[in-house]
Amino acid sequence: MQLETKGLVILEKCVGESDRLVTVLTDREGVLHAFAQQAKKIKSSKLSATQLFSYSRLSIFKGRDKYIIDDAQPIEVFFDLRKDIERLSLAQYFCELAGALAPQEAEAGDFLRLMLNALHFLSKGTRPNDLLKAIVEMRMLSLAGYMPNLICCSGCSCYEADQMAFLPRSGLIYCGDCYKPSQEQAILLGRGALTGMRHIIYSDFEKLFSFTLSKKGLKQLSKASECFTLCTLERSFQTLDFYRQMKTEQE
Repeated sequence: MQLETKGLVILEKCVGESDRLVTVLTDREGVLHAFAQQAKKIKSSKLSATQLFSYSRLSIFKGRDKYIIDDAQPIEVFFDLRKDIERLSLAQYFCELAGALAPQEAEAGDFLRLMLNALHFLSKGTRPNDLLKAIVEMRMLSLAGYMPNLICCSGCSCYEADQMAFLPRSGLIYCGDCYKPSQEQAILLGRGALTGMRHIIYSDFEKLFSFTLSKKGLKQLSKASECFTLCTLERSFQTLDFYRQMKTEQE
């Protein structure tokens, strides 16, 4: 069976001297693992099209137990990501997150669209890194079925207060009057951070990246989204650890 699709390479591994094993996020087939033979040869059309972060047109042969990339032509390689180590490490985290959350061999157009837009803004440097990080984390988790309930306080149903407590393990919010420290450790969100988090998970995609936050609000949002991600998935990410290290060194 032959597949003609567009896909984003989210992981690449060298196989022998000239081949690659790549993980590709596609719109109709979700996450695929495919061999790209002779992909590392200088004259191969697959050379740039199958490297990490490449968004490419792919012709893939689907065998009984494996996929083989017959042809690949690059559409966008996001070259600017490689000019900045902090952005590069964050892009790698986005890819690892997509590999963990996007479905395999099933429709994943929303995941691909999110990744392409996030990598575009990240490569151009037109949005704060931590804002993009929170958008990718919260929206991708929501797409995967882990949407938190941010509609109102889970105790009294009030919509907002000067500060709301976000519980990353349960994905609930409480106002100051209803939150009890004995429930679980919470992250306090001001009005701006809570509005930003609601925007990420509830807004139409066309408006997803169109908001700003104060430095304080962004710090709260970033902490909350990261804690929610790690608590929900119950695992760590090496790429996230590396991003934190690079960010600390850049400060």
